[in-house]
Amino acid sequence: MKHNNFAILASSLFVCMACTNVNPLLDQPETPYGVPAFDQVKLEHYMPAFKEAIAQNEKEIEAIVNDPEAPTFENTVAALDQTGMLLERVAGVFYNVLEADGNNEMDAIANEVAPMMSALQDGIILNEGLFARIQTAYEQRETLNLSAEQMRLLTETYKSFAQNGANLPIDKKERLKAINQELATLSLKFGQNVVAETNAFQLFVTDESELDGLPESAKTAAKEEAIAAGRADAWLFTPKRTSFTPVLQYCTNRELRKQLLLAYTTRGNHDNENDNKAVIVRTMQLRVEKAKLFGYSNPADYILADCMAHDANTVNEFLQSVWEPSLAAAKKEAAALQELMNEDLPGEKLQPWDWWYYTEKLRQQKYALDEEEIKQYFDLNNVRKGAFLLAHNLYGLNFEQLDNMPVYNPDVEVFKVTDADGSLVGILYTDYFPRAGKRPGAWMNNILPQYVDANGVDHRPVIINVGNFNKPTQGNPSLLSMDDVETLFHEFGHALHGLLSKATYKSLAGTNTPRDFVELPSQFMENYCYDPQIIKTYAFHYATGEVMPDELIAKINAAGQFNQGFVTTELLSASILDMDYHVMTTTDEFDVNDFEAQSMKNMQMIPEIITRYRSTFYNHIFTTGYEAGYYSYTWAAVLDADAFAAFKETGDILNPEVAKRFRHLLEQGGTRDAAELYQEFRGKVADPQYLLRRKGFIE
Repeated sequence: MKHNNFAILASSLFVCMACTNVNPLLDQPETPYGVPAFDQVKLEHYMPAFKEAIAQNEKEIEAIVNDPEAPTFENTVAALDQTGMLLERVAGVFYNVLEADGNNEMDAIANEVAPMMSALQDGIILNEGLFARIQTAYEQRETLNLSAEQMRLLTETYKSFAQNGANLPIDKKERLKAINQELATLSLKFGQNVVAETNAFQLFVTDESELDGLPESAKTAAKEEAIAAGRADAWLFTPKRTSFTPVLQYCTNRELRKQLLLAYTTRGNHDNENDNKAVIVRTMQLRVEKAKLFGYSNPADYILADCMAHDANTVNEFLQSVWEPSLAAAKKEAAALQELMNEDLPGEKLQPWDWWYYTEKLRQQKYALDEEEIKQYFDLNNVRKGAFLLAHNLYGLNFEQLDNMPVYNPDVEVFKVTDADGSLVGILYTDYFPRAGKRPGAWMNNILPQYVDANGVDHRPVIINVGNFNKPTQGNPSLLSMDDVETLFHEFGHALHGLLSKATYKSLAGTNTPRDFVELPSQFMENYCYDPQIIKTYAFHYATGEVMPDELIAKINAAGQFNQGFVTTELLSASILDMDYHVMTTTDEFDVNDFEAQSMKNMQMIPEIITRYRSTFYNHIFTTGYEAGYYSYTWAAVLDADAFAAFKETGDILNPEVAKRFRHLLEQGGTRDAAELYQEFRGKVADPQYLLRRKGFIE
C-alpha cells in the first residue's frame, strides 16, 4: 500500500526558546545524503518544528500572493510547488515515526498538529488572492508556451484548488474548513483506536497440548513474546497477523482459532473507549456533507472525479464484473473444504475460523505443499536481496547497505540506490518487524520527495518500506510466509516508483498519481515472486544454503490458482463495503454493524468468509486516504496482469526493451495522464482477461 501521510499545512509562528538551542528538524545537521537526523530528534523538537515550518509556509504563500508582477506559470504555479519544503521535511520525519514507532506522547502531538495542518491546507486552498493568480495563469495557458509537464502541473493545480473549495462562496468555505479540521481529528482517532485495540488483546496459553499442530517456529515466537510480557510459563498470542495466522493455518484447537480470529476482526467494535463505530458515523456524515458542498450527491463521485474510473457507477460495474466469477469460485472452494471438515467433525458447519485450517490441509493433499516447509527457504534478508537483484536485472539499479546511518529504531536498515552509470537514484530505508508502537500492515512512504529545484539541482528521494514480518527467533532468522514474500515485493514496487521518479515538480513526482493507478507498480512486482527463474535467485534454505528444489518450485506454481476464490472474494467484499459507505447520500445516524451486515447481504457474501476489513478496523478508508478507493487494488490488478503479459509475450520476463518502456512509465510519476501513459507503454488499453486467467476464473 502506498500511504500518503501529508495533508501538509496549518498556523501560527512560535520560536521555542526553552526546549533546546538546536532543533535537528529545523537546523538540519549535516548527514549522509541529506537524510533526516532521526537519531537526534526528540519529542520536544516536533511541536516547535511544526509551528516554525507552518509559519514559514504561510510566509511563502504570502510572498506569491503579494508579488507585484502579473501572474505567470513560474511566479505562481511553479513557485507554489516549491513552497512547504521545510514542512515536508518535518512531516516526513514525524508521520513516519508516528506510524512505525509511535507512543502516547506522539499521539498527543499528532492530535494537536492535525487541526493546525488542516487549517494551513485550507488557508492555502481557500486563499482568494492565490487562486485568482492561479486562475489567471490557467486561463492564459495556451499562450504561455509551456512544456507538457508544466501544462500538467498548471492544470492539476487549478483542478485541485477548484475541487477543494476555491470556487465556493464564503459561507461554504467556512463550513468546509470546519469539516476538514474535524475529519483530520477523526482520522487520527480511528487509527489510534485500532492500534490500542491490537495492543490490548493478549491470549496466554499455558497448556502446550492446546497448541497441537502449531509449527515449532510459531510456538517459539509465541514463547518469546510471553517471556517478554513477563509470563515465562505461557505462550502469548495477539491480533497481529504474524501471531495469529499460523494458529489459523495449523492449530487443531478450533476454539483457539475462533478466539484469535474474532479478536482480530472485532477490533474497534467493543463499546469501550477505543470503539470506532461513532467515529465512522461522524466521518461519513461529514464526508456526505462535504460532497454536497461541491454539488455531488455522494462522497464517491466527488472523490473519484480525478481518478481513472471517474465515478461510482464505473467502479461498481467493474467490481461486479469480477465479483461474480470470484464468488462462484469461493462457493466451490467452501464446498470442498466442508467435505474435508466432515471427515473430522461430522455435522459441523464450516466457519471463518476453519477456512484457513482446512485450506492448508487441502493444499497439502492436492499439491503436497506445506507452507512451513516453504518458509525455510524464505529468509527475509535473502528475499530482499532477490527483490534488489530483480530491480538490477530489469532497470540496472544497484543497492548498497549503508552502516551508521541515522535511524529511529535499531530494526531499521538503510540502502544507497544507484543507477547503472553510478549516479545516485535515492536512499531506501526498510523497517520490517512489528513493535507495540507500529500500526498493522505494510506500506511505503516518502521521507523526502524527489524534485528539481530552481537552480536545476535534482534532489533525489528518500523512501521507506515498512512491514510487520516475523521477528528472528533464537537460532532462526526471520522466515517469511508466501503472503509475506508477495508483500515485500509489493511494497518494493511502490519504492521503485518513488525512487525512479524524474519529475521536475514535487507534486507530480513519484507516487503522486491517481489512486487507481498507484498500485500498478507495486502489484506488477508480485508477478515475479514465484517465477522459477526469479525464485532461484533468493529462495535458499536458511540452514543449509541449498536453493529451493525444482520439485517444490513446481508445486508452488501448480498451486498458484488454489484458493483464489477466497482471496479475491475477501478483497472485493472490502472494496464493495467501501463503495457502499461512500455512495451514502444522507447524514442521518446509522448503526455501523447493521450497515455492514446489510452490505454483505446485498453482495450475497457467503458466511464462511469474513470480509478482509471489517468497518471498525478499516484503516484504508478511515485513516490512509483510500476512501472510495479500495477498488484500486483490483483495478490496478487488471493493469499489472496486462503489463506482465507484455513481457511474457516476448518469451523473456526480463526483456530489456519492455523493461526500458516500463521504467519510463515509472519515471513519469504524475507528469502524464495515467491512461495515456499506460497505453503508450502497452500500445493498447489493458485487457481484463489476463487477470481472470491468472486467477483461474476463465480458461
